[in-house]
Amino acid sequence: MATTSDFYQRVLDKNTLFYFNPDFEERYEAQQLHSLRTLLYNLYLAVESDPPIKKSHLNTLLQKDNGLRAVLSLNGFSNEFLKRITTMARILDDDSLNKLLKRPEWNIHDEADPNNVSEWSDNAIIKHVMTNEAFRAGFVDLFFEGAANPCLMRYLPPFELVKLSSNKFSFETSSFLDTVVRYKEKGSYTGKKENNPEEEIRQILEFANISYRSSIKLNRLMPLNDLSNRTMDFIIPDLEEPRVIVESSFLSTTSSSMGDKAKAMVSIKSRIRVMYPSALFIGFVDGIGWYVRKNDLDTMVSAFDDVFTFRRDELIRFQLLLEKILQR
Repeated sequence: MATTSDFYQRVLDKNTLFYFNPDFEERYEAQQLHSLRTLLYNLYLAVESDPPIKKSHLNTLLQKDNGLRAVLSLNGFSNEFLKRITTMARILDDDSLNKLLKRPEWNIHDEADPNNVSEWSDNAIIKHVMTNEAFRAGFVDLFFEGAANPCLMRYLPPFELVKLSSNKFSFETSSFLDTVVRYKEKGSYTGKKENNPEEEIRQILEFANISYRSSIKLNRLMPLNDLSNRTMDFIIPDLEEPRVIVESSFLSTTSSSMGDKAKAMVSIKSRIRVMYPSALFIGFVDGIGWYVRKNDLDTMVSAFDDVFTFRRDELIRFQLLLEKILQR
């Protein structure tokens, strides 16, 4: 009989290191990558023969198969982020953004209530771009002029906003280098501590000189071997007798794990009620990721005694609540 040690050695000896399917690789290179390179090269030739880059150049490109993917490869925008902006436009119904995107001219049946917006799939957006003239023209304006739009300036991080400019399609070296650098640094940028919304909570606590512990498990839940035994984001003012327990979740993307996280919070709430009956369980739940997953959001907010977002007035409300609870 093989032993655990045998299994361990087998994984080391027979490790494939990096899996790939040769047939798939060949097809993907010949079909997808070659198509994108051809589209971009043709765009380059069009711009070179009729400089500078014009909206008509992108409008023509976006009508072709893989046209939208080619455009996004030039400005470094992800499909996911473009989907979020489309959803944001449908949610906010902002005059300046509607005008930029030519939304009144789309002639697309949409939900009347912004609170019930269902997110469009990538394929739906691609179809609209290719077949709906007004929708496509709106996206061209977004790619050319989005960086100067007041609504986008208010909601989008500058790291992403600068990608919405016509110079991203100029085929100039400086523009290429900027796209490459931003693509390379995206993960590092996202993971920086200073770029985490939880720092807003930390700054409030430190400014008000409120004692707290962060990223630590609750003592009375530690013996439990289930979802309740997890690290809490903030415990105020101490582990022994916490008055406020804070969990934070800001999501700009969506995933199936959101439902699991929401259920875990409900489980934690029931345990806290038993083990820490005098503690207030507070959630910071924010981001367009939660906005478009309504069922998961409904479960998530049910886990907390009070819920906040990271908007400035909500942060002030949080600070006032802390001062009241701690009698400061």
